[in-house]
Amino acid sequence: MALTATVGVAAAAPAPGKTAAAPVSHGKVTDNLYMSLGAFEDATSGEDPKVKAMIDRTDIGGVQVVVPWKALEKQKGEYTWSRLDNALKYLQDRHKKLFVQVQDRFFDVAMKDANLPQYVKDAGGIAPTIDENPDNPTTHGAMAAQWNKEVRADFQAMLKAMAKKFDGKLAGVNLPETAVEVDTKNDRTKYTSKSYIDAEIDNMRYGRKVFTKTQFIQYINFLPDDDDHQRMKEMFDLARDKNIGIGGPDTLPDRKYQMENSYKFLHAYKDTLPLVAMAVQEPDINAKDPQTGKPYTRTRFTDFAHDYLGARHMFWTTEADWLHKPAA
Repeated sequence: MALTATVGVAAAAPAPGKTAAAPVSHGKVTDNLYMSLGAFEDATSGEDPKVKAMIDRTDIGGVQVVVPWKALEKQKGEYTWSRLDNALKYLQDRHKKLFVQVQDRFFDVAMKDANLPQYVKDAGGIAPTIDENPDNPTTHGAMAAQWNKEVRADFQAMLKAMAKKFDGKLAGVNLPETAVEVDTKNDRTKYTSKSYIDAEIDNMRYGRKVFTKTQFIQYINFLPDDDDHQRMKEMFDLARDKNIGIGGPDTLPDRKYQMENSYKFLHAYKDTLPLVAMAVQEPDINAKDPQTGKPYTRTRFTDFAHDYLGARHMFWTTEADWLHKPAA
């Protein structure tokens, strides 16, 4: 997943404005594991006993599984829920919660290998992306062209069917990070940054509409061509007014790019959002803390996520060192 994107001019911290509900009470952060659906299945089948043991830890509240669109819909309008059913039952039997990240964008992968339904690809509903992350080598990926009305209609139909099956059973459903950069030199989908952001907002609205019992969450980190951050503010205002949770794919305390983008909004809006959920992915645990010049500690991650961003759930990579030690 991308860690950074085009960074706009820093703007003053946004005023949350009027709230749609009473201020949120920030309790203790609940730690959950973060992994792909395939990795979860490897663990629960016993092929990865170390991760299976992590799921059973007393200090782990649940699992966030990343599920590609293709895993839920191989043929147009024909949905397959068995893998989610199995994951949900496994966790419910252990009194754990299941969060699902529905993935429509893929980093460091050839377009032909992107896990989108084949009918979406065949109809030209896939766009090439490029990640020019300053921390990592340039990579190429692909995403569903959500700005195409037909693609978005198909995606929303899948969300509606998923909500009919799982609303109230899952702890949360989230859409992935907003930091994508379409490779416009090779794009054939008529992408524009405005149409992309408009589509993200439309999917936010629709997800919240169909998931009325399960908490719906949108990950936000960066937006293309949003130098004045007005579109990001629009998304946070929508989240506040419609009770949509907000999260992010990376917890990187005091990192300049993040602090100038979604982190300042999370900080300003944290008392008016129904839920803030942050991930700590593998690149994050190797990143250097600007305060110390050394890798971040678990306490630093958690304190920043809770105190500054208002997080109540954290999703940890299974590579985090504390998960390889006995529970306290």
